[in-house]
Amino acid sequence: MKDFINASELKDMILCADAALHANMQVINELNVFPVPDGDTGTNMSLTVNNAALELRKKDFMNVADVASTAASGMLRGARGNSGVITSLLFRGLSKNMKGLETVTAPQFSKAMKAGVDAAYKAVMKPAEGTILTVSRLAAEAALQYTDNGGADLEEMLDASLEAGRAALADTMNQNPVLLKAGVIDAGGKGYITIYEAMLRCLRGEEQAPAEDPASSSDEQSVFEKFDTEEIKFAYDTVFIVRKTVQKDLDLLRAYLDSIGDSLVIGEDDECFKVHVHTNIPGNALNEAQKYGTLETCKIENMRTQHDELVDGGAAPAAPEEPPKEFGSVAVCAGEGLAELFRELGVDTIVTGGQTMNPSTDDILKEINKTNANTVFVLPNNKNIIMAAEQCDPLTDKKVIVIPTKTVPQGISAMLNFDPSCSEEEIVETMKESIKQVHTAQITYAARDSVFDGHDIKEGEYLALLDGSLVGSYRDFDKSLSSFVPAVEKLDLDPELITVYYGADVTEDAAESTSESFASYFPKAEVSVVNGGQPIYYYMISIE
Repeated sequence: MKDFINASELKDMILCADAALHANMQVINELNVFPVPDGDTGTNMSLTVNNAALELRKKDFMNVADVASTAASGMLRGARGNSGVITSLLFRGLSKNMKGLETVTAPQFSKAMKAGVDAAYKAVMKPAEGTILTVSRLAAEAALQYTDNGGADLEEMLDASLEAGRAALADTMNQNPVLLKAGVIDAGGKGYITIYEAMLRCLRGEEQAPAEDPASSSDEQSVFEKFDTEEIKFAYDTVFIVRKTVQKDLDLLRAYLDSIGDSLVIGEDDECFKVHVHTNIPGNALNEAQKYGTLETCKIENMRTQHDELVDGGAAPAAPEEPPKEFGSVAVCAGEGLAELFRELGVDTIVTGGQTMNPSTDDILKEINKTNANTVFVLPNNKNIIMAAEQCDPLTDKKVIVIPTKTVPQGISAMLNFDPSCSEEEIVETMKESIKQVHTAQITYAARDSVFDGHDIKEGEYLALLDGSLVGSYRDFDKSLSSFVPAVEKLDLDPELITVYYGADVTEDAAESTSESFASYFPKAEVSVVNGGQPIYYYMISIE
């Protein structure tokens, strides 16, 4: 009988889950019924959990609370795609309910599983059944039922949970009509079961945690960026990280540090916070911060000494950073042409990503932190990136506002209507209203055989999409292009402006020919051509 799990065991269980996800990544990917070569579920979940594994391998732990906290923090920063964000939330709830625990018992673990499910459901605006949410909920409920009935064996509890979870996974096909037509189970639910099956095998001693990272991923930098020194008003550049031991607002600490220095920046998440401040009394800053938790790292540098060394022959000091503006913006896109267009429209920083590789929360967060503004608007430009972007707000001292753009053309329209001289409320309203006027047609290819929405799709066929819905699959490219005409007409739309963004695999001559075709289809519309340079999508066409 297994009465409790200690820190070492929990760490190994998560490492085994990481290895199992990596090994089954492609199997999970192939369950995706929509065969567009986008960032797939297996890839996103694997990269998310792998970020936790990278952090766990860095040290040994004395209690399960620290293991769960480190794993949850790693997943939060590494979360990619909706499935990755939901996975991180499941472990975040797990972590919150293991706070203060040296070991975890079956009743405690089952309650923590339920807390994770509650956190995930709360974060999803419109929870859909027949998904990872359903599988995790029913698995957690079975775990709770086992312990509520007096069960105390952790192996038996996880076994009961998995039995219910597997049944729920099999039933996802019946709950989701799209899955039923394709004859597959939910990919996210499969990923969840893969995680817990590996954790149980590890707990039973049937599987050993791998000594090396199975994904061979490079270690990512900390979420906190290095700070540039500014002009010398206070002598000591002071940077430190505090691991929270009490949960209370940092407003009083912020006010105190602001009273004894300048250049104050505080970055915070659920487990820790990092402070950068220029002050003449760094010891006082540290003493005040330790009222909130345990000091983990600290760096204090005398800027006057550094300045003197530079004057004596060192490199010239960096120019002082300009004061932050009120509003800035970050856009996600792939393709240098699109990136340059966003820059021309005033976007401050670009997150490279979208198709084939959804950026992580940390990827987006880094660009937010680079943006010299108090409030940063984020344009995800992909429905599978919106949730990852939304996780950034509590991880930075900047205010983050995510405009839910699902396509690049929507993002471009939002930026065309971005007026930083307006109030925050006016900007949000105008940008959100502008994206409603944009319809996006896309042509890509099928990454695998599939049956979707009544279409028998073969690998390599051209896929015509309109606003994310499949118009049809074709072996002939011209047919895929002309298929948009009746689809647009069904929208009862009389286009005024059509912009053809052509991809990296399309020549300028071919793009011009495509634009001429659209001009003939919609003679009243003004048609223009832009070299987007995007991968995967031959064309992204904005119809307004």
